[in-house]
Amino acid sequence: MNGADGAFARTAAFLETGGPVVWLLLAISVGALSVVLLKLWQFFRLRPERNDELPAALSAWRRGEHDQAWRLLKAERFSSEVVALAMRELTRGDADQATLREELERVALTRLRRLRAQLPALEVIGTLTPLLGLLGTVLGMIASFQAMEMAGSQVDPSVLSGGIWQALLTTAMGLAIAIPVMAAYNWMDRKAQRVAEQINDAVTRVFTLYNSRQASAKNGASRPEKHAA
Repeated sequence: MNGADGAFARTAAFLETGGPVVWLLLAISVGALSVVLLKLWQFFRLRPERNDELPAALSAWRRGEHDQAWRLLKAERFSSEVVALAMRELTRGDADQATLREELERVALTRLRRLRAQLPALEVIGTLTPLLGLLGTVLGMIASFQAMEMAGSQVDPSVLSGGIWQALLTTAMGLAIAIPVMAAYNWMDRKAQRVAEQINDAVTRVFTLYNSRQASAKNGASRPEKHAA
């Protein structure tokens, strides 16, 4: 109990020394940790970059096995859902491709927004906490120089040095929060970007293969007519 009480006392003293800015940074750090853990759980649960079945589905699509191609895809996967929708609508044969592309873009953006939810909050926290730490340092320095002024000619250098290190605590705490938060934000943001690139690449391949096959079929049908003429 003595060890726990001592740790609690030291923590309380640290928070009291840093002032209100440290309390604010502590509250922000708790919120940031909650968001990071929530997003990590979401990313590991969804595994948005995983698309093991996509190459096999595209190969079947290339061979003209349309039904088999979109049935290979799993709807719960980010890339697969959009690609399967593109394949199903193109297989029907009556879909307007411009309208279909708009619908695919809407579906993809909806899924990506869900994936990127709360990430802007991490970006704001990573940008704001060093500034709050700097604000705490400036306020601490002001308080230190006010104490020097009040002391007049009886200035104790230890008072000034003590005030300075206490003021610098807020900057250190702000950086300690911002660095891991920005690292987590950039990692998750890059993952979301890669998912968007995967979706765009796969959908483009679906349309390209379909249009190429349709053009080949039209050319093949027109050749017998020319020979008959």
